[in-house]
Amino acid sequence: MNKKISVFVGTYSCPILFGTGETFVGKGEGIYHFSLDMDTAAIQQISVAKGVKNPSYIVINNAHTMLYAVNELEEYNGEESGAVSSFRLINGELEFVNAQPSYGTDPCHVAITPDGTHLCVSNYMSGSLSVYPIMSDGAIGTKKQFMQHKGHGSNPSRQKGPHCHSTVFSPDGKFAFVVELGTDRLLCYHVNAEFPVLTPALEPEFFTGSGAGPRVCCFDNAGKHAYVANELNNTVSVLLYNVEQGLFKQLQTISTLPSGVRGDGCAFADIHLTPDGNFLYGTNRGHNSIVCYSVDASSGTLTYVGCQPCGGVTPRNFAIDSTGRYLLCANQDTDNIIVFRIDAQSGALEILHTISVGSPVCIRMYS
Repeated sequence: MNKKISVFVGTYSCPILFGTGETFVGKGEGIYHFSLDMDTAAIQQISVAKGVKNPSYIVINNAHTMLYAVNELEEYNGEESGAVSSFRLINGELEFVNAQPSYGTDPCHVAITPDGTHLCVSNYMSGSLSVYPIMSDGAIGTKKQFMQHKGHGSNPSRQKGPHCHSTVFSPDGKFAFVVELGTDRLLCYHVNAEFPVLTPALEPEFFTGSGAGPRVCCFDNAGKHAYVANELNNTVSVLLYNVEQGLFKQLQTISTLPSGVRGDGCAFADIHLTPDGNFLYGTNRGHNSIVCYSVDASSGTLTYVGCQPCGGVTPRNFAIDSTGRYLLCANQDTDNIIVFRIDAQSGALEILHTISVGSPVCIRMYS
């Protein structure tokens, strides 16, 4: 019997005003559930939780019993706010549990603390972070902590104010790093078992470079290096990580685009390492490609391997399965998800299957 894994996809389901000034009309119906055949890479739709407003970014808990989604909105229940929603996973089906206001506009990212007790929600447009307890039944509790960011960056059209984009945790779970696109910083916090959940670290921020526009960050398996996706200047920053103190030192900055290609109209979106740590991939919006780098095992630095077409337009989030065999890419503007085979030796991608999904943004998989 073929092994199949579950794939959940968050989408835009209603109009949204992006930070670029563009109003995008989402075509999604909600949160989709697919099944991926690990032998053939065939993907098929199982169900869709309809009526969820702009569940653009989703996360699933380690027990695979709960799914949490931001509702990327500017207004919720008559207030200037987005929301975050919880769903119970029952035999692959989503059952709505509850929702809370995000206390900021256009939340674009939600993360679960390593101990599974809290949610961190990033409000992009208003530049703030909200922290919520996860109740014993998986429901989202009342907001416990709120941090309003301040400042601006050097890009006049995209960095007039703070734009909180995501939260990533150190591999040991001791530190949280909030990625601030609007001010070109990683905001650094200790993670505590009790309130307050997040407290400023020894050095409370790391500057990624003027006009970089950091968006998301990931760590290698050893926890020695971090990789930051910079949206505005289309680069990846390679950082050496001090495990004990939660500090960073910049080692390398490398372009996400082929040599000679201008970054006008491009906006880097997402990065992920293969499970073996040998390759790092990233999505180039505008250029409509997936960049691949090889990773030096000792230094953590990157070597550009190449860019391949993403199979659509405006690639957003993507996911790599736990075996490192397949990469699934969400192409927002062509309403499709592409299943690629990863060549373990070269890092090259081969298109295997395509499936239609309205305005896909975020992909999560588990077996």
